[in-house]
Amino acid sequence: MYSFSYHRPASVAEASDLIANAADGKLVAGGQTLLPTMKHRLASPSDVIDLGAIAELGGIVVNGNIVTIGAMTSHAEVAASGEVQEAIPALAALAGNIGDPAVRNRGTIGGSIANNDPAADYPAAIIALGATVRTNRREIAGEDFFTGMFETALEEDEIIVAVDFPRPEAAAYMKFENPASRYAMVGVFVARTGGGARAAVTGATDCAHRAYRMEEALAKDFSPTALADFEAPVDRMNADIHASAEYRAHLVRVMAQRAVAACA
Repeated sequence: MYSFSYHRPASVAEASDLIANAADGKLVAGGQTLLPTMKHRLASPSDVIDLGAIAELGGIVVNGNIVTIGAMTSHAEVAASGEVQEAIPALAALAGNIGDPAVRNRGTIGGSIANNDPAADYPAAIIALGATVRTNRREIAGEDFFTGMFETALEEDEIIVAVDFPRPEAAAYMKFENPASRYAMVGVFVARTGGGARAAVTGATDCAHRAYRMEEALAKDFSPTALADFEAPVDRMNADIHASAEYRAHLVRVMAQRAVAACA
C-alpha cells in the first residue's frame, strides 16, 4: 500500500467533514473492495475514513410497512434478522447467500451499493422492491441510484445513511452464481406489490437495472408461463470466461421464471 491518513469518526457529521476536507479521501465500510484495491496499489487515497465506529449507521427497524436497514449493517445481520425474515424473507435469503461467511460478516449493505459491482446482489433487491437510499443530504429512489458500472448517483463526499425497503406482497430472488466468488452471473429479483409486478436484473449487464418488459408480461399473468417467450437482449449482455452473452440472456429468463414460481 501507499501511505495514507487513517480516520475513525464517531458521527456522520464528523465523517462528512473529513471526506470534504481530504485531498483524495475514501470512505470505507466493510473494506471488501477498497482494501484489496489499495493492497494491489490500484488506489492511493490520501485519507481513509472508516465508518465502523458510527453507531447511527447501524441497525434494522421495521416501522409499519417500511424496513429500514442502516448502511453499516452487515450482510450476516440482515440474513439473521427476525424482522427482515418476517417482513421481506427474500431480502434475508439474498443477504445470506452473499459470498462466504467472512464476506457476510464484514461486508455491509451501504458499502455494497456504494461500490455498485455489476454482479452484486443488493442492487436488484433495491430496484425491484422500490427502495429508497437515504444519505446525509437527500433521498434517492433505488432505480435512480445505480447509474453505471461501479457508478452511482452519489456525490464524491456523500454518505449513505440507510435504505428504506417497502414490504411487498411477495418477493423472491434467484441467481446463477459463480461457484468461486458466489457473485451473480445472473440474478433476478421479482416482487409483487400493491402497485403491480416489479423486477430487476443484476450480473447480466454492466449495471443492475429494472426489467420493464418483464414487468409488462407479469402484469398480465403473474406466473412462470408468462415469461416463457421472454427474450433478454443479447447485445446488452456481459460476456466473459464464465458465460457468453447468449447464455446470460437465457439465464435471465430461467432465473426470472424461478423467482416468480418462488413468489407463490
